[in-house]
Amino acid sequence: MTSGVCPYPFEPAGLAVDARYAGMREEGLSRVRLPYGGEAWVVTRYEDVRSVLCDRRLMRSLTVGKDVPRGTESIESESSIITMDPPMHSRLRRLVATAFTPKRVETLRPRIQQLTDGLIDRMIDQGPPVDLVHAFSIPLPITALCELLGVPGEDHAKVHAWTDTMTMISGDGSDHASIMNAQQSLWGYIAGLVAQRRETPTDDLIGALVRARDDEGRLTEGELIDLSGGILAVGHETTANHISNLLYTLLTHPDQLARLRDDPGLLPSAIEELLRFVPLGASTGFAHIANEDVEIAGRLVRAGEAVFADLEGANRDAAVFERPEELDLARPRNHHVGFGHGPHHCLGAQMARAELQIALGTLLTRFPDLELAMDAAEVPWQRGNRQRGPACLPLSWKTALPAQ
Repeated sequence: MTSGVCPYPFEPAGLAVDARYAGMREEGLSRVRLPYGGEAWVVTRYEDVRSVLCDRRLMRSLTVGKDVPRGTESIESESSIITMDPPMHSRLRRLVATAFTPKRVETLRPRIQQLTDGLIDRMIDQGPPVDLVHAFSIPLPITALCELLGVPGEDHAKVHAWTDTMTMISGDGSDHASIMNAQQSLWGYIAGLVAQRRETPTDDLIGALVRARDDEGRLTEGELIDLSGGILAVGHETTANHISNLLYTLLTHPDQLARLRDDPGLLPSAIEELLRFVPLGASTGFAHIANEDVEIAGRLVRAGEAVFADLEGANRDAAVFERPEELDLARPRNHHVGFGHGPHHCLGAQMARAELQIALGTLLTRFPDLELAMDAAEVPWQRGNRQRGPACLPLSWKTALPAQ
């Protein structure tokens, strides 16, 4: 290893933020070595992260099909919206953006609330202790998202099994093969849904994309499959992990939990602060390749070099957030980058916010004395996944209230 080059990403320990980020922010631009593809640069200051994510000279599309620095063995597809740059990225994003606007998400809230209450009713029927991860955190977002796209209810479990495998970090050849097989299975399944909609048109999101492909020629067949599959693969896994992560954080910060119980109107602000405070990624984000020499944080990045923007480090930047290491559910002006920034800002951010608000708000309302059913230090965390989250989160309660 080159002297002074830090291995990256850092090995996550539960929801702790690695202490090395403080030194990296002081340095500005840090040199790191990735598990695959060699060395790269990382920015961790808030303003530098936002700048990198908006700089058209730093391109995701230049990573496609190349052995660039990355956290996983897989090399991305050229038809994936994740690795596109504007204007191609903008074209695809516009096709699905209307499904996730704040106005559209507001119309979904009653159904999300209905799903939430139904899952909590089952938890109550089962009786404590209940594992929140499998009883609630996974089924809520996958059901909501699958219904939006038009995936039949009987297929939700196998879709989750595929996407769960796809978010693994490839550690050896067998892992990589499993990941590729899961992606091929999901993509084949999506192709089947597309064929069904050509026979019988529907008003769901996949149906709308099929019309955009067949009637308007606004995307290719490969883009249609990749876009639908990508929304499924990323959209529910992130929210599922964060429902558990955020509730765990509240239960292990009793002063802040009491503050929220005393003032339920604080919930929207609380969700934003939890999104800032609680890290989600356990691997790297996506590399941006310089297509020309670029100055970043006062240093020169050469054309062809890779740069990573670390959201976790940026959300703890004291230059932007007062007392960044403290959880403050009433934090004002909380412009965190938990959903990213720029062209690739999370498409489903508004839906995720709605699900988190409804999920946590309802859990705390219907279980006034909710608590962990095991010592917080003993909670097992997922290993080998691109996202952080507990493998299980046993909860107990003495009082359970009916749905309002």
